Amino acid sequence: MELNADLVRFVLGLKLKALRQQRGLTLQDVASRAGLSVSYLSEIEKGKKFPKPDKLIDLASVFSVSYEELISPRLDERLDPLAAVFSSAFVQEFPFELFGLTPEDLFQLFTDQPTKAGALVRTFLEIGKMYDVQVEHFLFAALRSYQQLHNNYFPELEEAARAFRARYDLPAGEPIPPERLRRILEEDYGYRIDTETLPQHPVLHGFRSVFAEGPQPVLFVNGRLLPAQQAFIMARELGYRFLDMKERAITSSWLRVESFDQVLNNFRASYFAGALLLDEATLCADLRTFLSYPHWDGAVLRAFLKRYGATPEMLCYRLTELLPQHFGLRELFFLRLFHRPGTDRFQLTKVFNLSRVPVPHGIGLGEHYCRRWVAIQLLRRLAAQTPPPDPGGDPLVAAARMHFINEDATFFTVALARPLVLTPEQNACVAIGFLLDAHCREQVHFAQDPALPDLEVNLTCERCPLTDCAERAAEPEVYRAQEAQREREAALEALLEAVRNGRLP
Repeated sequence: MELNADLVRFVLGLKLKALRQQRGLTLQDVASRAGLSVSYLSEIEKGKKFPKPDKLIDLASVFSVSYEELISPRLDERLDPLAAVFSSAFVQEFPFELFGLTPEDLFQLFTDQPTKAGALVRTFLEIGKMYDVQVEHFLFAALRSYQQLHNNYFPELEEAARAFRARYDLPAGEPIPPERLRRILEEDYGYRIDTETLPQHPVLHGFRSVFAEGPQPVLFVNGRLLPAQQAFIMARELGYRFLDMKERAITSSWLRVESFDQVLNNFRASYFAGALLLDEATLCADLRTFLSYPHWDGAVLRAFLKRYGATPEMLCYRLTELLPQHFGLRELFFLRLFHRPGTDRFQLTKVFNLSRVPVPHGIGLGEHYCRRWVAIQLLRRLAAQTPPPDPGGDPLVAAARMHFINEDATFFTVALARPLVLTPEQNACVAIGFLLDAHCREQVHFAQDPALPDLEVNLTCERCPLTDCAERAAEPEVYRAQEAQREREAALEALLEAVRNGRLP
């Protein structure tokens, strides 16, 4: 097992503590025999110090092991999972510093009971293998946690977008033409922009963009994209340059994740693009007016899309950045669903949840998402339209109050659906939902509009107890299994209670 210099200290610390505990020795016992101070020995065991060779020889003598055995990176079977963790890509790449931690802090959690910790880690490693959990899953989860810690609002990126807009005299309340952003990339940053290659490429025609580094950087942009989508790609590229971020993704869709810096920088560049194209002050003023309306009017959202030159996803995701900060609407979720007309499969492809209520979730469930969701209803309406609508046309818009019965929580939810541009045979719907509490009712005046439907929903059909649901797409197998388990537990408890009270059957 290869360990870097820092991790060698951790392994030595694990070994020394395990040897000391196996022999029933105290820190004072070992320190006095090896000629070390107790505090220095404690630092070694914590993985913070690595002693000189003569002191290592003295420590090996105390435990009656060879010098080579003591400094070897190999651990016994009980502790080896810990070494595997500290040498893993997860520990190497996980952004501990974002959460005020270091790998050493993680090490500290395991040093008191290293054998038990090894068993725990071995368990998690087995679970990871069983469910094919990859390092990138942890990195994206870390990014989501980072966003949640900041309520998905980053003032330094908002300020950077304002500074960029001022430098190039870009408009704040109207679409920024992609040609304008292209010119900045070409003239100020020496780019070559290619919009012809990707649409004709036999393999990469589904990519929105590809970046190629070189003496002259090349940004391949899929020329079939809408102007709003091309503007976002170029604004994101300008974000990489203006924020001076080197570690980056080279494709619009992730093919592989090499580091957390890639993940974080992609997020920061995308945030910059959204802030540049949908100006904070202007959009907040528009939202303040919109949210004061007593009745829901979906045409206002369509007008926003035209005013800012945005796609439904750009607008809805921008709302997750501004509404928590400026309107106190922190209990919200964002989701995106794909659907191919002619099928009954609805794929949840993106979820971002700032709410403490864990709905909706389950991208990898492989179950049938509730057909009552307003987003799925909208996708069904879109699929029924003949002829199929133009991807560049107005999206379908709907709103509803969705009551998640298992969580007993109601969300005011807005959804927008349209065909995908690069795969027009597939439709997409984005939705944003706000927990309908007293603050939401105060801020969103039309949330209580009696003309809007109230929907009783759940996460998936497999987990839903409703018996009279006309939209059910699958049997409630998970719910039945959970109910059977609860019934067995109740019966077992009743039997044991009878025994305790001398009432044997």
